[in-house]
Amino acid sequence: MPELPDITLYLEALGQRILGRQLKGITLINPFLLRTATPPLASAAGRRVEQLRRVGKRIAIGLEGELWLVLHLMVAGRLHWYASGSKVSGRAALARFEFDSGTLTLTEAGSKRRASLHLLAGDAELARIDPGGLDVFAADLAAFSARLTLEHHTLKRALTDPRLFSGIGNAYSDEILHRARLSPLAMTHKLGDDEIARLYQSVRDTLEQWTTRLRETGGAGFPEGVTAFRPGMAVHGRYRAPCPECGTPVQRIRYADNETNYCPRCQTEGRVLADRALSRLLKDDWPKTADELERLQEQR
Repeated sequence: MPELPDITLYLEALGQRILGRQLKGITLINPFLLRTATPPLASAAGRRVEQLRRVGKRIAIGLEGELWLVLHLMVAGRLHWYASGSKVSGRAALARFEFDSGTLTLTEAGSKRRASLHLLAGDAELARIDPGGLDVFAADLAAFSARLTLEHHTLKRALTDPRLFSGIGNAYSDEILHRARLSPLAMTHKLGDDEIARLYQSVRDTLEQWTTRLRETGGAGFPEGVTAFRPGMAVHGRYRAPCPECGTPVQRIRYADNETNYCPRCQTEGRVLADRALSRLLKDDWPKTADELERLQEQR
């Protein structure tokens, strides 16, 4: 799922291309994308784009007359831009947004249709779909600490809960926790003040540095190839690869459609966290430490 760095780049690219431009019309190719009935989608046509906002992991396009087009890309949704006069790709799109400067399309890989489009009237309606997560760049340490400890959760769950923090998902939470040298299963209410301060700084540094890195590598082009798995990531998506800090193989915890990646030596004091499926299968044979895991792998 595109997270804060990716959404930021989408917004910057859209700002250069559609801010102040007229939305000529919307072609809804998959009707299930649209999750609102009023105002009618046709009422957006002919209006100029006045502002752009990030609402959690959503992209909000503000039109004349206080209308908001809100796009939620979910896991596999992606945006593509075609300047006026260029050929629009034939790849399957869920919707096309025709501006006087070009065409924006929304595609979604796979067969699951999770991406969504809302057309909302007024800021009050826009506020109702905001999960309410804290913007870490607008918060000081005290506000961050208060939000982190609002509920008793693991750090992984707390960071990825959109009601608690804005724009952080599965990928960057792994990177944040690795930088902070904290276990994804550490409980929020058991953290010391120094650990919370370290996490606060890690959240800000990780998101800022990755936004800058993606901005520099993407150049002036529209963001393409948006993915949760980036070269240069320390642990996310790097199961069994060496940790860039200590060389220990990166481990994972799998659950549902997601997995958490971490370094046992840097984050969990050498302990290998139990994977629900595999540890249940291996029972007493499940390695408890990084050293046991390495010896087991050497025997194979």
